[in-house]
Amino acid sequence: MNSIQQQSLEKYLAQALAARTVEILKAALLSGGAVQENWALDLRVIGGAFDGVLNTVLRCDSPTAGVAISHGRAQEFALLQTVFNAGVTVPQPLCLCTDTTVYGRPFFVMRRIAGTAAGHVLVKNSAYAPDRVELAHRLGRELARIHSIKPPVEALDFLHTYTESPALYRINTHRNYLDQHQTAYPALEWGLRWLERHAPARGLVTLAHGDFRTGNYMVDEQGLTGILDWEFAGWSDPLEDIGWFCAKCWRFGQDGLQAGGVGLREHFYQGYEAESGRTIDCDQIHYWEVMAHVRWAVVAIEQAQRFCSGQENSLLLALTGHIVPELEWEILNMTEHN
Repeated sequence: MNSIQQQSLEKYLAQALAARTVEILKAALLSGGAVQENWALDLRVIGGAFDGVLNTVLRCDSPTAGVAISHGRAQEFALLQTVFNAGVTVPQPLCLCTDTTVYGRPFFVMRRIAGTAAGHVLVKNSAYAPDRVELAHRLGRELARIHSIKPPVEALDFLHTYTESPALYRINTHRNYLDQHQTAYPALEWGLRWLERHAPARGLVTLAHGDFRTGNYMVDEQGLTGILDWEFAGWSDPLEDIGWFCAKCWRFGQDGLQAGGVGLREHFYQGYEAESGRTIDCDQIHYWEVMAHVRWAVVAIEQAQRFCSGQENSLLLALTGHIVPELEWEILNMTEHN
């Protein structure tokens, strides 16, 4: 962030926060994020409701093109506002700027929350959220609150709607992408055909986070502090989020802890059922875990393509492509006997 951008941001934030002045005391680029760019901004706010030091995060698009299916910042901000108002534990959204003359890209600003989101750290370091039963239970309750939001919602009218079942919608989306790709992936085609043959009918459709997993929530020494990263949210079968959270590919090696590598599946389910008042159809979760592996493999191919095409020079994107064979192996194992 250069000095011109900083001065422009200070002027904008003073107006957006209804303050006399805003000074950026510190700006630090946060690590991670193949799709978005995030800055930790420590602000000194003079006047208005936020008078004092305000710790925030500025979230904007990656300097180069992002994943095609991800939402823009204005859409993500609307999602954040909607779930914040529904009682989901998320960073408080503060302001949205779509005027590219301010920073060069659209962005929004939200309060910064404490803790870490690093999945490989959380699954091994019990200093963060040491009560893992409570953490799994709490994550289940938070997901149920997300799923309490059902269409139509005027503020979310940008979300794609469809008439087929969420399972078939996912299958068709992934198949269309693979059909246009220059490389054949027969194991993924097998997985898609298995999913097609076992696809559940359309039932309850709710707001789904779309990437609810360890690595996309923050915890500190006391427990959960917030759910992050709403750029893949959409209308879907709520079991899709549950399968994604419990899928082996998101346990970071802690395969005995099937709830995101941090807890037991039963504790996660208990929290969800207590909050939602609905019983989870456990027979369907295996299906959505297969879907999770297929979907993550397709996303990994897409991210690797951004590197291989020269579109974006990112080691993270390049390395992501190397996980596809592991995901294919897991898909074959999960679908071998049925």
